[in-house]
Amino acid sequence: MTDLKTALYDFHVSVGGKMVPFAGYQMPVQYPEGIMKEHLHVRANAGIFDVSHMGQFSIYGTEEEYLPLEKIVPIDLKSLNNNQSKYTVLMNKDGGIDDDLIITKVEGGLNIVLNAACKHHDIKRIQEVIDPSKTKLHEDLSLIAIQGPKAVKILDNIISGVSALTFMNGSRFKLNNEDIYVTRSGYTGEDGFEVSIKNSLTEKFCKALLEDHNVKLIGLGARDSLRLEAGLCLYGHDLDTKTTPVEASLTWALSKKNKEEGNFLGASIVKDQIKNGALKKRVGIKSEKTIAREGSKVFKGDKEIGVVTSGGFGPSVNGPVAMGYVLKEFSNEGEDLELEVRGKRHTAKIFKMPFFKKSYVK
Repeated sequence: MTDLKTALYDFHVSVGGKMVPFAGYQMPVQYPEGIMKEHLHVRANAGIFDVSHMGQFSIYGTEEEYLPLEKIVPIDLKSLNNNQSKYTVLMNKDGGIDDDLIITKVEGGLNIVLNAACKHHDIKRIQEVIDPSKTKLHEDLSLIAIQGPKAVKILDNIISGVSALTFMNGSRFKLNNEDIYVTRSGYTGEDGFEVSIKNSLTEKFCKALLEDHNVKLIGLGARDSLRLEAGLCLYGHDLDTKTTPVEASLTWALSKKNKEEGNFLGASIVKDQIKNGALKKRVGIKSEKTIAREGSKVFKGDKEIGVVTSGGFGPSVNGPVAMGYVLKEFSNEGEDLELEVRGKRHTAKIFKMPFFKKSYVK
C-alpha cells in the first residue's frame, strides 16, 4: 500500500525534510539541522509541526444525540463548556485502551482528534454508538501545531486574538476570509496551539509563520523527544489495548461522574483497580548515562519487574529519560532499579514525571 501524503508533503521535501513512513503517511522525521537542535529550538523559541496525519473527526447533533459516546469514552460530556477540550481514552470491554484522543465541545457537536494509526478503527467504534450519518472525517483539513514559549506572540501576529485563549480551550477565527479553528494545546510540554485549517491554505500559512526568524519546522523525531520529556504517552508504545487507565497512571483522565457511575465499557475492571490497586504502573525512569529503548527489561536485583515502553536522550535535561511499566510495589519515586541494555545491567531510579516541566497558560 502506498503511503499517504499530507498537504505539506512537497513543502517538506523542498526544505530538506527527511521523509519516512509513519502510520501510513510519508512524514518528516527531521530537517537538515537535526533532531537535537530542533528539540532545543522548540524549548527556547517556537516550532511548527505538521500533524495532519492525525484524524480530525466530527460528531454533529444535540447533547442528547452525542451522549452515547460516554459508553466507550469515560468523559463527562455535559460538564464540558463550549470550545473546551479534554484528553480522554477510548475504552474496550477488557478495560484496555483502544486509543487516546482529544475531544472538544463546539457549537453543534463535538470535534475529536484521533491518532493516525488508529483513526479508522476508532471511527468504526464510535459509529457503533453514534449514528454514522451524524459523523464526518475531515480529509480536507490539515492540523498544524505551533509550540514553544514564543508561539503565542508569533501566532497572534497572524491570527489576532489567539493570545486570549487559555490552555485546552479553542475558538473559531478567520484567516484569508476562511474559517479556521484554533485550540491552545499541544503535545510537547510547551505552551502552544493547534490550528485546524483547509489543506489549500496550509502551505501559505506555514510560510507566513516562518517569516519570523524565531520559528522553525520541526519533525517527528523532536516531537517524540519533547513529549517524552513532558511525560506524555505515545499510543502503541506506552498505551495499548491490554493496558488500563489505572495501570497507565491516567486515572485523572476519567471524569468523576464516570468513575462513580461506571457506565462505560470495561468499567468493572477499572473500578476494581481504582479500589484495590493495579499490579503494574506507568512510571518515569532516569539513569545517568545509559539510554534504554523500548523493550529494555527492568530489574530489581534478580527479579524482572517491568519493561521500558519509551526511551531516549532528553536534550533539555541533557541525559537519558525513559518511561515504562513496573510492578506496583517498586513504583515509588526514588526506587533503585536496573535497566538491561544490550545484555548489561545499568543503575537507574524511578523518577516522577515530567522530566522537564513548564507551566501552561490557564
